[in-house]
Amino acid sequence: MTKERSGKGISRRQFNKLAGIGIMGAAVSPTAISVALAEGENPASIIAGVNESMIIHNAKLGVMETPLQLLREHDITPKEIMFIRNHFPPEGRQAWMATTDAPAIEDWDIRVGGLVVRPRTITLKDLKGMEQVKRVSVMQCAGNGRSYYAAKEKAPGGQWQHGGLANVEWEGVPLKAVLEAVDVGPSDHAQWLTANGADESPAAKGADMIKSYHLTDPALDNAILALKLNGEPIPAVHGGPVRLIIPGYYGNMNVKFLNELSFETEQSPSPFQSKAYRAVNTPVEPGTFTVKDYNLGNSKPTYGFKIMSVIFAPLAEDTVKAGPVEISGVAWNDGNAPITSVKVSKDGGQTWEDAELSLSDSPWAWHHWSLKTNLPAGEHTLRVIATDELGRSQPLDGTAAWNPKGYQWNGVDTVTVSVS
Repeated sequence: MTKERSGKGISRRQFNKLAGIGIMGAAVSPTAISVALAEGENPASIIAGVNESMIIHNAKLGVMETPLQLLREHDITPKEIMFIRNHFPPEGRQAWMATTDAPAIEDWDIRVGGLVVRPRTITLKDLKGMEQVKRVSVMQCAGNGRSYYAAKEKAPGGQWQHGGLANVEWEGVPLKAVLEAVDVGPSDHAQWLTANGADESPAAKGADMIKSYHLTDPALDNAILALKLNGEPIPAVHGGPVRLIIPGYYGNMNVKFLNELSFETEQSPSPFQSKAYRAVNTPVEPGTFTVKDYNLGNSKPTYGFKIMSVIFAPLAEDTVKAGPVEISGVAWNDGNAPITSVKVSKDGGQTWEDAELSLSDSPWAWHHWSLKTNLPAGEHTLRVIATDELGRSQPLDGTAAWNPKGYQWNGVDTVTVSVS
């Protein structure tokens, strides 16, 4: 990457080019973006191109959740309804990120350094010239389902239901192939790979969104430097032009706007690695552990997904008539073992029936399930639980995993429907 940099994120050369084309083709000026962020009413006025039915959790940051009524309409989630979780305001120099259009830039580059034989720079052109592979995988916010912890005690942050979720197709170059192609073999002292992106805190000394992965982590074998989302260049708001994708890992670990990879002896000291997005090693109760208590010894990063399943239909808002009804939804995990069963209850968990499970070709994608049954008139509490080949399953009481950050909810999904 060019040495001329504006701040510690995107290079000045890249910024000037982006700024000069008006937020990369989106007909929205930085001033308009700021006004929209202040108003925070219409999702499409905050992030250009998103569906206007998106649920706004944080207008300033453009954080949005997908209504399940929209999510269930597509097996592959379109970019317009894909949930959004960025960490810094898309304004000022970063206003170009506030759109579902792809960044119109060709001179993007990624620095590879740290404990390597020789630091190198990989250009976007280099990546486009390499063999491309596809990864169909679930993308999920670590805070997805956070609102359900409130049954024990509310955890701070966006009160996500189940719409911090998408099933998408990524396309790009395997991480291993990239590193082999530029001959950056790490020294014997390197233990961690750290990834950084072009987004940055507006505060002068604000934390940078940096993530680290141990080099022995087998998940890196499946990682790619993605250039496309659902067959098109990655939208700016979703991390284009290059995003590190590690299938089966929570969204924060899939670094957006990738512009730096570094081999290190230790994981990054960035608060986003050492304090934020961490899961406690042992269960804690409200009042006994706070967000300030997290450290490298008592917690670990939110890496791979916990097994999960969600009811897509019927939802509480749906009109359901007595008689034959199809209960359906999706299930997923980290891809390390096949999901072997999905059971559904229509009486609040007193009895369970086996649902028909349709496994996707990709181990990291969501898998559809359905159960055809009869529901008489009245109120019914539907529940669903998934299990995989390793015996991992969902807890009947998801609040048992309560944590002060509200991460990694995977309790049995429950929907109450009124049948007429």
